Amino acid sequence: MGQAYRPSHSDATYDAKYGMRAIAGGGRSSARETIARVAGAAVAKQILRMYCGCEIVGYVKQVQDVKMPEDVGGIVTLEMVEASIARCPHPETSDRMIARIDQIRKTGNSVGGVVECVATHVPPGLGSPVFDKLEADLAKACMSLPAAKGFEIGSGFDGVFLTGIEHNDEFFVAEDGRVRTRTNRSGGVQGGVSNGEPIVIRVAFKPTSTIGKLQNTVTRDGKPTQLRGKGRHDPCVLPRAVPIVEAMVALTLVDALATHHAQCGLLHFPDDPNFPPLGQKPKHYPGRVPPHILLNIDEEDAKDDY
Repeated sequence: MGQAYRPSHSDATYDAKYGMRAIAGGGRSSARETIARVAGAAVAKQILRMYCGCEIVGYVKQVQDVKMPEDVGGIVTLEMVEASIARCPHPETSDRMIARIDQIRKTGNSVGGVVECVATHVPPGLGSPVFDKLEADLAKACMSLPAAKGFEIGSGFDGVFLTGIEHNDEFFVAEDGRVRTRTNRSGGVQGGVSNGEPIVIRVAFKPTSTIGKLQNTVTRDGKPTQLRGKGRHDPCVLPRAVPIVEAMVALTLVDALATHHAQCGLLHFPDDPNFPPLGQKPKHYPGRVPPHILLNIDEEDAKDDY
């Protein structure tokens, strides 16, 4: 692999752009670079959970043609996902996925699949029309992941098979007085703005490009050759991709939350009366918020520095 380009890998494109490439581990195209994203998302998840009780759970929905049933009988929990090494919450499908991946591994080949991610208790009002639509930001974040090749939200591409009356999410007033939708084909986002329903996205990942099969390719100086990948390479990236997809959703949502409050109000935490809920004016609005409130220190101490 020192001179030959791996088919469907970033070797050729990085070499064309930068005049160099990372052979060992794939460099910037390796999923290793996502460790910082997951670390940052750990903080983002805490902010979201503290602010609105938002929970984000991803899982492997499909490996090649092995697919979870559409109705798994309730809400998928982290415990259900982590109970499977395939990170599939449906036990029967998980076993079939593991068998398929193992079968492919023994042949030196690889397979792709789909990760689904659900964010619950997302407040309405996040995102904006046109260029900063929430689904567009989610798509960009998820498509920045290594091996990601497709993105869907809500009904996604399956929505093209429905008519308007079949696809529309009808509104109703819930017992708690909130406006809800009876279905969620919009995936929690309408017009680029969250509507308060669960945000449901899916990300398609291609088969790992470095495989143990013999493939035709060319060298850096343009000579035809053949290449067989060596070393340890994942036969399927899906199980490892789950926490990374969760991370990108968390980072996108916390960024949208901060952006919303920068434009429309101030960040509110349920136990802090100084910061009102979404859609209500802050106590000190439109003036400057006193530093002692922002820094959570004594008012007299704040006067010394401010």
